[in-house]
Amino acid sequence: MITKDAILQIIYEQKEYKLHNVIARKIDSKLIECPEVLVITGVRRCGKSVLLRQIQTSRSERDYYINFDDERLLSFTVEDFQKLDELFHEEFGEQHTYYFDEIQNIDGWERFVSRLYSSGNKVFVTGSNAHLLSKEMGTLLTGRHVTHELYPFSFAEYLEFLAINFSRKDFFTTKGKALLSSSFQDYLVKGGFPQYLNNGSENYLKSIYSDIVFRDVIVRNKISSERQLREMLFYLASNATNMCTYNSVAKNIGMSSSDTISSWIDNIEQTYLISQLCKYSPKVGIQLRSPKKIYFIDNALASKIGFNMSKNIGRWLENAVAVELLRRGGNVFYYNDGAECDFVVREGNTVKQVIQVTASMESEPTRSRELKGLQTAMDAFGLNSGIILTLTESETISLPDGKEIIVIPCWRWVLEG
Repeated sequence: MITKDAILQIIYEQKEYKLHNVIARKIDSKLIECPEVLVITGVRRCGKSVLLRQIQTSRSERDYYINFDDERLLSFTVEDFQKLDELFHEEFGEQHTYYFDEIQNIDGWERFVSRLYSSGNKVFVTGSNAHLLSKEMGTLLTGRHVTHELYPFSFAEYLEFLAINFSRKDFFTTKGKALLSSSFQDYLVKGGFPQYLNNGSENYLKSIYSDIVFRDVIVRNKISSERQLREMLFYLASNATNMCTYNSVAKNIGMSSSDTISSWIDNIEQTYLISQLCKYSPKVGIQLRSPKKIYFIDNALASKIGFNMSKNIGRWLENAVAVELLRRGGNVFYYNDGAECDFVVREGNTVKQVIQVTASMESEPTRSRELKGLQTAMDAFGLNSGIILTLTESETISLPDGKEIIVIPCWRWVLEG
């Protein structure tokens, strides 16, 4: 339990926080205006609190705000929500809009939010753990909420952060292409965590990683084998974008149980640190049994966790494309039927797009491999076109059967998307 005076001190001290020179994050205005509870999710420190503050400052009712990621609120329980609501009304008068940051830290929060919703209030919440949020929202908040997943900066947001303005004509001029290409290659290295881009501190990246591993994975899931879990993450980051099985991961870190590895990877995926891509198959069983490809939410963070990730620009490129596809909301898989295609994007029950990623098409073995993998996927899904994303190269390849392959610099594909 926590006293009213302690809660009130936190409310007013948090109220003093002001946004300065931040990049406005993108969100559909329909989500903000709809009557349902808006849940903003995403990896730690990707900007959820900033987005929530942006929404808060844009609305006429903006006083009912609290951030639960505050050590002074460790003793706050679900019973204290009534005190909080009373304080809001006593201090700021009657309002019908609530803002709760990192609310998953309070067990049973969904009961209070459900009561607020039932009373006709608009509620905004943020959280950093997909499993807890989905489990809780799957009970009392079923049909009462909408979700917005936030990621670290996209390349367009990165350019905005650097105050680099561009227009479509820059896709075609020598100067424009050079600027966008060099900026994109910097983005591949620096990633998109806003505060890291501000301070460039490797210690800051390490603190994000430590918070995720310790607070969101080890403590929350009561994992006792911290050393082996960290070894597993080191292995996954060092082999990001490569295919792996739970058995192979277990073997490489000296564990006997692939079930434990599967559980740990699921726990980590729920923090948004990683995503697993399955092999495309119309049969769910084959998807589940086939090797997975692991992608990290941010290149800079992955490079601090793993070994030699920075030595292969092609892997950085592929990881960035995976994150961009997930940001766009697609159902993303890889394809492998003798020849591999990096990404298969499905909408509903139909595959709409197949994509290969390679730093360069200049070497003949690489060119042959990428074309073969893409053509195999195009044929498998009856598509007349496919895309190969590179660092700088572009061309259009007409195939004998009338199909077409578009080779395009990745920076342009990202900005045009």
